[in-house]
Amino acid sequence: MDIAIVGGGAAAVGLLDALTTAPSPAGPVGPAGPGTITVFEPSPNLWRGRPYGPDLDSVLVNAPPAIMSIRHGDLDHYATWLGERATDHLDELLGRPLVPRALYGEYLTHTAEKAMAALAERGWSVRVVPDRVTGADRVTGTDRSGAHLILRTDEGREHAATRVALCVGAGSPPDLYGLAGSSEYTADPYPLAGTLDRIPAGSEVAVIGSGLTAVDVVVSLAARGHRGPITLLSRTGVLPYVWQRPVDRRPLHLTAERVAALHTAHGTVTLDDLVDLSRRELTDAGEDFDGLAAELLGTVAADPARRLRQQLDAVDDPRIGRRMLQEAAHTVGPYAWRLLPESDRARLRRHLRTVTAMASPMVPVNASVLMRLLDTGQLTITSGVQRIERVDGRYVINAVNPPPQAIPATARHLVDSLVATGLAALHPAGGLVPTDPRVHVVGDLAGGGPFITSGIPGIAAQSSRTAQALCARLS
Repeated sequence: MDIAIVGGGAAAVGLLDALTTAPSPAGPVGPAGPGTITVFEPSPNLWRGRPYGPDLDSVLVNAPPAIMSIRHGDLDHYATWLGERATDHLDELLGRPLVPRALYGEYLTHTAEKAMAALAERGWSVRVVPDRVTGADRVTGTDRSGAHLILRTDEGREHAATRVALCVGAGSPPDLYGLAGSSEYTADPYPLAGTLDRIPAGSEVAVIGSGLTAVDVVVSLAARGHRGPITLLSRTGVLPYVWQRPVDRRPLHLTAERVAALHTAHGTVTLDDLVDLSRRELTDAGEDFDGLAAELLGTVAADPARRLRQQLDAVDDPRIGRRMLQEAAHTVGPYAWRLLPESDRARLRRHLRTVTAMASPMVPVNASVLMRLLDTGQLTITSGVQRIERVDGRYVINAVNPPPQAIPATARHLVDSLVATGLAALHPAGGLVPTDPRVHVVGDLAGGGPFITSGIPGIAAQSSRTAQALCARLS
């Protein structure tokens, strides 16, 4: 088997690592081993992708270590690698280490290199090709099941593969207000080390968005000693929720197993079913589900500064409600979403900003910085924004996150080619769905998923499933 992995970021790392823990193929191994694995990645940030390349130390991994393991089912994989360095990066409010993203990128690099070495020891020929794949097609005159696919690169080369895994990452930040072309406008803030270098310390800065990317921008400006006013411009003005200290409690009701059982018994799963499982979870813990629901439904209407202060005060709150939903959003959510009727999906989409803010919280150390800047008046939040115009002397940084399942600009030609040749199809709600069993999609591009951008837990789970499918083919 000749496996082509298109993209060399976190999804590719997860897939390579998952292949090392998958069972060995049945039958003898020939002199050349089971086959080849070729990773195509043209960028200099191999294994790190856009989020985890070299950057300022103020750009932190936004979740506790247990959530950031790239190995599915091994919550300690990342924490074990981090080892004693964890004590140097402890967030005292959270009680967990929060490292710079560049350091997490070292973890991904270490994991990928170790996986490649392990696969080579098992007889695989593993290599990295620094080219961008721009097209794919079937070999003419062969059947769909056993034929090779041909990948074409921007260098004009062709590569044969029996299986292709797309690991191309998330989409590109959209320019919602048509500001591209201005010398004082930054379309993509990362890496912030380069973006913020050109902004004078006393200048006025407008940040478009109020999500996690906007938080990164504000915190990094503050870390560099920025003195000028900072404004978050947002349609909703909703800040991310704040992580609470993890608690040692595993869900009993709101689990993928219980959702699967409901589907088996009734042939469907509804949003009311998920609410019922959540209610049972909180009832067992002696907590009030209706109170939690009211808090969530009031997110958009709440004053962002007041809500931020309340959430900072609740970092140690022992109640499990928000913790339960945050975990379920990334573990149960992707599976349950595919089982829900479209009417229930539409209900959830109406609360997009609330769900995103709850499911992807900010870390307490960053929340504390925002609170301080809001208290001093250096930071303000403007909601209800419909239009933004250029103003000379004001620096504008686009912190709008790409929508889930968006197609990265660098992968557009490849996606168009896969669709044109019938190897894949665009999903009506976004993303790409393979229509040929030799094509796999790992990461946020996978069509049919929920409207929350894939995090590391989702990527690790997809990587594990894809590795199992590849090894089943080998067997």
